[in-house]
Amino acid sequence: MDERLINPLEYYYDKQNVETKACLLALKSIIMSVDLQIVHFRKYQIPFFRYKNFGISFLWVNKKKILLGFVVDKKVIPQKNGLRRKDGISTLEINPLEDIPIERIQNELRGLIECYEKALQKN
Repeated sequence: MDERLINPLEYYYDKQNVETKACLLALKSIIMSVDLQIVHFRKYQIPFFRYKNFGISFLWVNKKKILLGFVVDKKVIPQKNGLRRKDGISTLEINPLEDIPIERIQNELRGLIECYEKALQKN
């Protein structure tokens, strides 16, 4: 497929090998199914996901390993002593040849959404 005719976000998936692409698309589907307000977009050249105005997750292929990142957006992290806040990130390595831990991923995302909803209620 001519990469000039495809948008950069779709190209990220299409350039992967068959197993990795299938796994990435399954992960995308799992993430998007957790809540209708999750939006898929491109950031830092990789697929990111946002819930309302908060970063929630990303997918990254590094050296044939898939990393599913969970983001605690800096907007909900209290600022201490004037130090600059950064997003909190944890990752889960996914082997494209093994079963995806669907429940674990959904539970992690639901927990982040709950945290963000609490932050929105405070404002």
